[in-house]
Amino acid sequence: MSIRLTLRRVAAGAGALGAVAAATLLVASPAHAAGPSKVSVVHGIPGQPVDVYVNGKKTLDNFQPSKVAGPLDLPAGKYDIVIVKPGDPVTSPIIKVDQAAVPADANLSLVAHLTADGKPTLRPFVNDVSKLAPGKARLVVRHTAAAPAVDVRAGGQPVFKNLTNPNEAKADLPAGTVNADVVLAGTSTVAIPAADLNLAEGTSTIVYAIGSAEGKTLGVVTQTITGLHGTPGGVPSGSGGGADQGPAAWVYLAGALGLLTALAGGFALRKSRVRA
Repeated sequence: MSIRLTLRRVAAGAGALGAVAAATLLVASPAHAAGPSKVSVVHGIPGQPVDVYVNGKKTLDNFQPSKVAGPLDLPAGKYDIVIVKPGDPVTSPIIKVDQAAVPADANLSLVAHLTADGKPTLRPFVNDVSKLAPGKARLVVRHTAAAPAVDVRAGGQPVFKNLTNPNEAKADLPAGTVNADVVLAGTSTVAIPAADLNLAEGTSTIVYAIGSAEGKTLGVVTQTITGLHGTPGGVPSGSGGGADQGPAAWVYLAGALGLLTALAGGFALRKSRVRA
């Protein structure tokens, strides 16, 4: 069976279910001993780098758009997080969260992106880390751009149709290279030009459409989760383009997951505001 036919059989629009699953993860009590979470953060808001303070100390400086931080193992805990524009004082936050709680045993991506109408937002996605059959790879496409509905094409043919912000579509495919582009839904108008995606066996390649159609900043960020054909009981890992993986980055991720926790309703969010 061809990649194209396989893709056509896959239903799009699972992003909302992923967000619900994230909320469930945050409040559920695991039946086994709690372990660290695997968390990545995707910066998909164009033109807005940030500084991150944790418990009053700057822990990440000038984190850039189109970067992926992590994945890293995060221990459970609580953190006071302040996110500001670079150089701004902590008294002028973009987002402020007090006593943000980090849960255990999750594989999540937290995406800072634009809504369909261009407003900054934070959204959790639960990553599918189920094992893949030999010779297979997983492709996930997430619409996180200020843009209308789109079709994702492989070899010039629509395979994920009418994908809207903030939803996702996915398929398990034969490992190999796929040439894909993004067009406005139902048209041949290219929104994001074609690129080759190398889908390695036993990995999940996640492609985020980011930026703004009106602002002419549309682009993509990719994240890769590895180890999906690994030893049973192993924890899938991953990587992303331009990933930040120093000691400071885990603290940013802890803060970001705290934001996720607050958004999902498992813990209290005392104050959150976005500055114009």
